[in-house]
Amino acid sequence: MTEHKASSDLRIAIAGLGSIGTKIASALDQGIEGLTLSAVAVRDPVKHRAFLSGLRRAPSVLSIDALGDAADIVVECAPSRHLREIVEPAVKRGKAALVVSVGGLLDNFDLVDVARANGGRIIVPTGALIGLDAVNAAAIGTIHSVKMVTRKPIDGLKGAPFILENNIDIDKLREPLKLFEGSAREAAKGFPANLNVAVALSLAGVGPDRTQVQIWADPTVTRNVHRIEVEADSARFSMGIENIPSENPKTGLITALSVIALLRKQRATLCVGT
Repeated sequence: MTEHKASSDLRIAIAGLGSIGTKIASALDQGIEGLTLSAVAVRDPVKHRAFLSGLRRAPSVLSIDALGDAADIVVECAPSRHLREIVEPAVKRGKAALVVSVGGLLDNFDLVDVARANGGRIIVPTGALIGLDAVNAAAIGTIHSVKMVTRKPIDGLKGAPFILENNIDIDKLREPLKLFEGSAREAAKGFPANLNVAVALSLAGVGPDRTQVQIWADPTVTRNVHRIEVEADSARFSMGIENIPSENPKTGLITALSVIALLRKQRATLCVGT
């Protein structure tokens, strides 16, 4: 009986073992109903040897393009520049790709057509946001506007292309500075490691060109703060979340937990929320 259950488990592979990937791998190793960690792909296997050997059941260490053969769901937890090489082989094999670097999806949106043609799926977790189920529901009707204001500590914004290209010095800020105002699409290009939240919000609602975003560098905050306002024919609602940064200051702790929660839903007997 146990063997039969194990053979019916969904196999999960993870591309990238940074602050998000390691938490997801650990959760799968500790046990999630109906799921098993089958494989990982990392740039430097030696660097992760100690972590992998500490797991109860060590996954296979494979190249990125082999993950789709070893799994039913490939979880992308790598820098956004690697998104295509992770997602494309999986969806071409008719598998699902769970995308964390959703900002990178905008430049590779043809992957949705590739997935559709091959019976694959691209799944975007809620990530560091709140209330995407409400935005999804409102989008069934008519959404008039979506606005998002993000405030981040200085360390979480360092190195962003927009800041470097415009020679903005944020190191000595003593008060909040508005860095950017524009569409989610533009925000994702200028802040690729920071604005996955804005792109996820846009894909749930009115799209990346109509979703308005402000980005602030704020030395007065210690958390990644997001405020969202939605006007729709079915409801008017506002949402706020203040995320504690993970070991990577650009990423909130809740991002990995969001992926784990979504994975749990894949085989859960009781599933709450859309």
